[in-house]
Amino acid sequence: MSIKEYAQKKITLARWQWVGIMMLLVAFAGFFGWLYEFIFYYFDASTGEFYMQGGNFLPWINIYAIGAVLIVLACWKIRQYPGLVFLLSMLIAGLIELIGGWLVYTIGNGTRYWDYNTEILNFGNIGGFVCLRSVLVFGFSSLLLIYLVLPILIRLSQRLPKKAFLTLAITIFTIIMLDEIYNLLASKFFAWPNAMDFYRSLGLKYLE
Repeated sequence: MSIKEYAQKKITLARWQWVGIMMLLVAFAGFFGWLYEFIFYYFDASTGEFYMQGGNFLPWINIYAIGAVLIVLACWKIRQYPGLVFLLSMLIAGLIELIGGWLVYTIGNGTRYWDYNTEILNFGNIGGFVCLRSVLVFGFSSLLLIYLVLPILIRLSQRLPKKAFLTLAITIFTIIMLDEIYNLLASKFFAWPNAMDFYRSLGLKYLE
């Protein structure tokens, strides 16, 4: 099926297929975001070193997964209009960064998980929470998501037996969520080492 056929064809999926697709989408998008940041900050830091990203043991960052799910839900019915998908994805990603970054900063008394004030290519920067470069990257990434990744996941849900597909999706999703929950709770409520402590003990570096 070509991209044009995929965009224009009416595709009917069962609820179990959508559930499995979204679970796998969470895994892919979180990994994509980790890889993007891992590469980007190599150049941004200008130290000739790679830095670990995210707060999990697995290479996965939650905000990218949240954004991907919202973008798919918003753009699925307008996928025949790539330009509109691009613009709407930019808007969604920009709002997630702006609102999410501001809430963390406000509730966390100045805590920032990212700060575009200190990064390269930060034109259009708003308070360090969002910039034009970031939303452009997310806009183009969303085209990849809607027109390449999503069709592959749909085809996978159609080719695999229901039990096999759901077992695959639930297993991957559960492992990621256990990793996420552990690292959210480990150092805040228990005296357990989190992923950042572990990787630092191995000599790996994080950008402060």
